[in-house]
Amino acid sequence: MGKTTKGVKEAIQIPGGKPFHYKGVLTALFVLIVIVSSVMIWNAARLKQAIDLRTRIYAEDVSLQLSRDIDYRLQKNVMDLQLLGDGVLQLTKIGAAGDIQEVLSRRGELLHFNDLFFLQLDGTLLTAGSREVDGDILEAMQTVLNGGDGVTFLNQGGILYTTPVFEGGEVRGVIAGERNKENMQKLIRLESFSGKGLTCIVDSNGDVVISPTNLDPFLHLEDVFMDEGEDSRQTVQDIRRMQEDMKAKKSGSFAFTAVDKSELTLAYNPLDSYDWVLLTLIPSDLISQQTDLYISQSFFIINGMIFLFALILFVLFRTYREHFGQMKRLAFVDRLTGAMNNTAFQIRCRELLEGAPPGSYTVVLLNIKNFKLINEEFDTAAGDTALRRVMEVLCRRIRPEEIAARADSDNFFLCLKESDPETTRRRLGEMVDEINDTRELAHPLTIQQGAYLIEDPTLDITIVQDRAKTACRDERSTLREGQCVFYDMAVTQQLKKEWELNELFESSLKKGDFQLYLQPKVSLGSRQVAGAEALVRWIHPEKGMIYPSDFIPLFEKNGKICQLDLYIFEEACKTIRKWIDNGEPVLTISVNLSRRHFQGEDCLNAFYAIARQYRIPRDLLEMELTESIFFDDSTIEIVKGQIHRMHEMGFRCSLDDFGSGYSSLGMMMEFDVDVIKMDRRFFLDIDAPKARKLIVSIVRLAKEIGAQTVAEGIEAEDQVSFLAGIGCDMIQGYVFSKPRPVSEFEQWAREFSAAQ
Repeated sequence: MGKTTKGVKEAIQIPGGKPFHYKGVLTALFVLIVIVSSVMIWNAARLKQAIDLRTRIYAEDVSLQLSRDIDYRLQKNVMDLQLLGDGVLQLTKIGAAGDIQEVLSRRGELLHFNDLFFLQLDGTLLTAGSREVDGDILEAMQTVLNGGDGVTFLNQGGILYTTPVFEGGEVRGVIAGERNKENMQKLIRLESFSGKGLTCIVDSNGDVVISPTNLDPFLHLEDVFMDEGEDSRQTVQDIRRMQEDMKAKKSGSFAFTAVDKSELTLAYNPLDSYDWVLLTLIPSDLISQQTDLYISQSFFIINGMIFLFALILFVLFRTYREHFGQMKRLAFVDRLTGAMNNTAFQIRCRELLEGAPPGSYTVVLLNIKNFKLINEEFDTAAGDTALRRVMEVLCRRIRPEEIAARADSDNFFLCLKESDPETTRRRLGEMVDEINDTRELAHPLTIQQGAYLIEDPTLDITIVQDRAKTACRDERSTLREGQCVFYDMAVTQQLKKEWELNELFESSLKKGDFQLYLQPKVSLGSRQVAGAEALVRWIHPEKGMIYPSDFIPLFEKNGKICQLDLYIFEEACKTIRKWIDNGEPVLTISVNLSRRHFQGEDCLNAFYAIARQYRIPRDLLEMELTESIFFDDSTIEIVKGQIHRMHEMGFRCSLDDFGSGYSSLGMMMEFDVDVIKMDRRFFLDIDAPKARKLIVSIVRLAKEIGAQTVAEGIEAEDQVSFLAGIGCDMIQGYVFSKPRPVSEFEQWAREFSAAQ
């Protein structure tokens, strides 16, 4: 481990950098604080003005509503008295004095008057009780006989409402009602403004008529106003305007500063009754008090947070200056191997390429194949040892103007000053040999290699790395295991082609560009067409024929093959349904199933639903499974279960391409398939004795387990003769017919049957 660390330290070069100038940052923060504070103060002032205006409007609204309410009640008192007076006048005509006293008493209670009085023209005074009538009451009633309504404030604290009683347009008497002063005070007492407002009624000259309490705070209103400074002059103007408005019966309001420095708002509203005016006095900060408090708190909190943040940044910057080297290592060094990480690699690679001639450097990606198996089979410690070993060898093998880094997981990048691919391959081979030349590794490492010769030094490093990755993952890297694959335009063209095909897939599927082709299976016993295999052809309206070899592997890789298989299966069902409905000869059609389908337990449900939709007898549909499905141990049991389900659903099952891989005759015994399709490679050298013996054995064994045999790829008559002689059931190949569109296949089948 000591050697490894030493080798890495000698090779690593951490990118440089400059520390932050924290003084400049703190100055900027101070300026920011000043700006934020100024903006908040300005905004608070604007908000205060808006709230003050809103307070005045609110005071005017409430005062106006209260004045209307008072007017209504005063007018109601007069109307109640007038109605009562009309009734009493009628009673006087019939001489029912006793009844008048009872009516006045009863109505007085209902109308909440303490006492009621009726004065006739001849001076007779009728009352609700036997109390002695005060001279003020008689004087007030005598005055009203001259016309008009009136209200009188009595010495004993009561209020007398008086109104004449008319008959035929002439005054016939006067009726008056007495109430307590407290009743009127209660009427003007505010329920709004949280109990902080004050109201009173004054006449047009400004004299107080009544206040909500006996303290009469409005009697000396001029003592409330501040009599010095600019605010005092403005207040004097506002008072004069108020006096003019009161005479003109106009409403209004104004704000002022009281002698106790409190901010107040005074609203005034004329009353239609008795030529009075209602004054309402409230604190100006009634609405803004809480808002001002929140603004102040927010102001101090935000500025406090900014100052605290500035202090924290100051401490952080000081710490950063003290530990700058350590932070660089944390940012640019891989913790496991102690070498460069990918960030450092990209920076250093950019530095190396600046000013370098085109083709001077090659970027290489090394990937440990199946690295996860090392961690699973041994342990993570063994995996870490392998990663350190790789990094130590790479760092020791590179030259001064070259770099090596661990990018992520089991991927390593090299930037080599090499322009010759063969020299690069030789050096990489030596590195891999040295990596595996040790007892430290729990298992020899297989390392995939991809490289990109940098022709354009200005190219973004990420693109350079992606091209090295693409070369490493190219199919050629698998075919040439242990050899470095270089990125070239062929890889780009292939990727572009695959992208285009992926983009065209969905629209082509919807438009029906994928077409069903059928290749017949001919029975060697009857020399009649016994079935057909469903094949797909992609005929694009613009690109023309797209060969299966171009799109089948691609769709296998990205999973779209499952959609395509279902599409072809449905086309096959449509074809069989048409044959049944038209009374034509019906053939069994076999459809290929990709191994991708077996990643889900319910993969056959979609096929079963389609077959039911078209009402197809299940024995007319055969599922073809490629032999390669069975070589993944994790899926063997799954596939065996799915074959069992196929038979439960009524489908037939065939094993396609038997013999194309590493199949054994034991597979025929283990898997319950209905048909064995022998791959074409069995018949390439059919005259060879060993080949003939092997074919004979397969056909014989298939018959013993009850499976039919199909020989595919047959192109010559001598092959047909041999297969017929050994008892092979069916032949599929160009010797009889190539794959054809459905309509051509139907025509060919009729002609073939007629010729036999």
